[in-house]
Amino acid sequence: MNDASPSNSDETVLGLNPRSLLARAGQEVREKAGDRIGNYALREQIGEGGFGTVWLAEQDEPVQRQVALKILKPGMDSLEVLARFEQERQALALMDHPGIAKVIDAGATAQGRPYFVMELVRGRRITDYCDEFKLPAVERLTLFIAVCQAVEHAHQKGIIHRDLKPSNILVTLQDGVPVPKVIDFGIAKATQQRLTDLTLLTRRDEMVGTPLYMSPEQARADGLDIDTRSDVYSLGVLLYELLTGCTPFDPAELLRQGLEEVRRIIREQEPPKPSTALHAMAAETRATVAIHRHSDPARLTSLLRGDLDWVVMKALEKDRSRRYETASAFAMDVRRFLANEPVLAAAPSATYRFRKFARRNQASLVVAGAITLIMLAATIVSVWQAIRATRERDAGALARQDAEAISSFITDVFQSPDPARRGRNVTVAETLDEAVKKLDSLGGTPERRARLEATLGQTYYGLGLGLEAVRLLEKVRAYRLATHGADHSETIRAMSDLAAAYREVARHEDAIRLQEQVLAFHRRASGPEHPDTMAAMTTLASFYFNANRKDESLKLREEVLPLSRKVFGPEDPQTIANYSALAMSYQITDRWKEAGVMQAEVLEQCRRIIGPEHPQTLRAMINLAVCLQDAGREDEALKLQEEALVLFRKVHGREDPRTLTAAGRVADSYYRAGRLDEALQLREEL
Repeated sequence: MNDASPSNSDETVLGLNPRSLLARAGQEVREKAGDRIGNYALREQIGEGGFGTVWLAEQDEPVQRQVALKILKPGMDSLEVLARFEQERQALALMDHPGIAKVIDAGATAQGRPYFVMELVRGRRITDYCDEFKLPAVERLTLFIAVCQAVEHAHQKGIIHRDLKPSNILVTLQDGVPVPKVIDFGIAKATQQRLTDLTLLTRRDEMVGTPLYMSPEQARADGLDIDTRSDVYSLGVLLYELLTGCTPFDPAELLRQGLEEVRRIIREQEPPKPSTALHAMAAETRATVAIHRHSDPARLTSLLRGDLDWVVMKALEKDRSRRYETASAFAMDVRRFLANEPVLAAAPSATYRFRKFARRNQASLVVAGAITLIMLAATIVSVWQAIRATRERDAGALARQDAEAISSFITDVFQSPDPARRGRNVTVAETLDEAVKKLDSLGGTPERRARLEATLGQTYYGLGLGLEAVRLLEKVRAYRLATHGADHSETIRAMSDLAAAYREVARHEDAIRLQEQVLAFHRRASGPEHPDTMAAMTTLASFYFNANRKDESLKLREEVLPLSRKVFGPEDPQTIANYSALAMSYQITDRWKEAGVMQAEVLEQCRRIIGPEHPQTLRAMINLAVCLQDAGREDEALKLQEEALVLFRKVHGREDPRTLTAAGRVADSYYRAGRLDEALQLREEL
């Protein structure tokens, strides 16, 4: 900034003549605890900026309270500093919002240095607060909305903050509720009126603000052509950090660069999306970030990918005309995300969206391509089987037509989706929904449509979308019944698929009814010792178990185990699985002693036959530990759980959900055993 003189000798700062202030500033000494300034007794210095210090002070009258008193530093005797100090006071005085610290009083010391008094904000910077209390992403978004509301209030008063960053947003508790407070308007800019009579100029080579949070237009050499959308950009950086634990640009990298290169990076370089930045972190760092957000890495990445990516990146657009127009609009899109409503953070043209998507989402495109290949491969297999069956009925020509039509349909649906529809990545489920809507356009025979409905239904089921799977698979079952009758293999296959989908949506009795018909068919067609029959028995026993029909589940498992031993052998993995399932039925029917003996045998067999680190062995260890706990043998159970946790971490890694579940069991056992320090440590790690 250039030194500038006031336009006339009567101009004042905080009611005092600036030249008088300058004349006396060099004689000042720093304040110390115990000093008094007006009605305020200084108690403790709690902050220091470029030109002012902030003190915790106690007001004597007219009311007694603690306040924050900001006073100009000794030696800060330029007119620019005085102007900035006055500008901050005037900016705060204009605003009246619970999210912005209020000005209480202002004046000058006996020696002539200006000060102003604000409400005391006892809080932590917003990022530290969120990490300390391990706030989930949803709660962080709620806090962020409150920050946007405070910034919007400032904008409505004609004030641009220009230095929004975590250290200038403190979170304090009011009646137990966290409330963010925006502070430090020291470099604020007015858009509707002058904040001070002193002239405030900025040198062309000066960067006003903090580079990590600075908008591209603010990073320009003059830094003058900015509006409220500059603060929107800074809010975007803040949200990026709240969600990922890092800023869009690496601070260490910026520190290594010269001023012009820093400006170029801010103005031109595209930062990675939040989900991409999270995925690129080292595994240990990513795990720590997820823990601070009360999540795991996979779930947090999934949450960020899509809508939140687009919302953040819209705020970080280099071209401010593509950003949110206001902080309020930014907050509204975050609200839409929280309400599961479509966000508005979609780019304006399909070409632009695809170009941005391709540049920022290379990994997602690879995944989409892999999904397409998988679906095409599954379709090709299905089509090939249909062709063979049709040829056996001497109708090869029709089958080939069906195959070509289905292959063309699948290729069209899965290979060319709009990758950024509604402003976010397109999921496999959404692509499937589009495929279902287009079924009527397929044409051809009912058989062709039924095969495609079966393929799409099974894919929905594989994604855990049971309701969508049920709708399609019910149509397939109805068509097979009408076409082939109840005792045809195609009908039975359709019934088996539908039964599994019913179980997925907790329609247990419907699932059981169909699976009983499937089992009866296999018993009639193949006999009691056929693998298909035993598989149907095992599935039906599981359905009974889920429906809490304990006795029927137990009876069927007792029937299938000797058959499995006879057909597959006592040490076959399927036999061992059936033995473990029977032990679980004994557990649920309170036959703990028998269950414990059986689970111990299962564990011994697993260790001997498939190895001590096989996933099935680890499950057997957990099952036996549960039996021991229910039998009151807590010490033995805990020892086994500790051994299992070591193996889970080795086999699956520390971040795998199975490992986290095993660790949770150990922490619970520590708590019950009175080993509270160990329980606390493990839960904090979780």
